[in-house]
Amino acid sequence: MNHTLLIALFALILATLAACGVDGPPTRPEPTPEPGVHVSGEARFGVVSKI
Repeated sequence: MNHTLLIALFALILATLAACGVDGPPTRPEPTPEPGVHVSGEARFGVVSKI
């Protein structure tokens, strides 16, 4: 094999192995809320007058 091709192959294998599990074991993603509109909170309505 050509020396340059051997170095390129080694770099490709090293890059592939470096990307596997670097940050630890896989974690399950957070559950996503069901689609639609969800509203929560508090609202107050009123009238203020001075006599």
